[in-house]
Amino acid sequence: MSAVELFFRRSGRVGATPVVILHGLFGTSDNWGSVGRELAEPSDTAIPALDVILVDLRDHGRSPHTDAISYPIMADDVHALFQRLGLRDVVLVGHSMGGKVAMTFAQCWPELLRKLVVVDISPREHENNHAHIIEALRTADLAPGRTRKEVEAHITTLVKEPGVVQFLMKNLYWHTEDQLGWRVNATLLERELPAILAAIGPEKVRVPTVFIRGGQSDYILREDLPAIKEQFPNSVVETVPFAGHWVHAQAPDEVVAIIRASAAT
Repeated sequence: MSAVELFFRRSGRVGATPVVILHGLFGTSDNWGSVGRELAEPSDTAIPALDVILVDLRDHGRSPHTDAISYPIMADDVHALFQRLGLRDVVLVGHSMGGKVAMTFAQCWPELLRKLVVVDISPREHENNHAHIIEALRTADLAPGRTRKEVEAHITTLVKEPGVVQFLMKNLYWHTEDQLGWRVNATLLERELPAILAAIGPEKVRVPTVFIRGGQSDYILREDLPAIKEQFPNSVVETVPFAGHWVHAQAPDEVVAIIRASAAT
């Protein structure tokens, strides 16, 4: 299957250490905008600007909708982007689903990476706690004339967390002058959700890796740590005690500091 041409946003200083960031399920590059801006600006003379590339994975954001999705397929898309931009010695960052894409990339093309930063996801299979979200997206009435307020009211009948509702609403855009559309390919994601929840392959990754773990999240459990160390022998786990799954939104300073440290060594 051919790789698709991924949409990306680039900021900072071209020629500096490249940092490529991959979002999670139902997300877009926008979700990492504030972290990306911080990394793209030098904080002082000792901390230079980085070359920051925020990516929309396939079937998300402004990247193409397709008829197939899996971690090898998504990793191949990212590799095609690396080739298109001539990227090497990269700090590759991935959150949740994007973290599994990043881990799979590191299994296939370790020579292109300086560091791997995996944000609140482990390599194992994860439980399905997204069915209600996909149902909300799939059953929303996007007929001509529907308003954002009407769609949001529907979403809230199935998704009770206000923060998640607002996160999902960022996917809603004006497809035509009077008709809304979803940037996320909800139909495909519903069909292929088992592949997204699946474990990555068993191959070991020797790229220096930092796992950033939300202390209030269950995506990296204490019992996962031995298996992570076995598959990623050159890894460390940094826990942010007060953060949940959305570590980069709840603890942006800590995440920025870890990414900068990864770029500097």
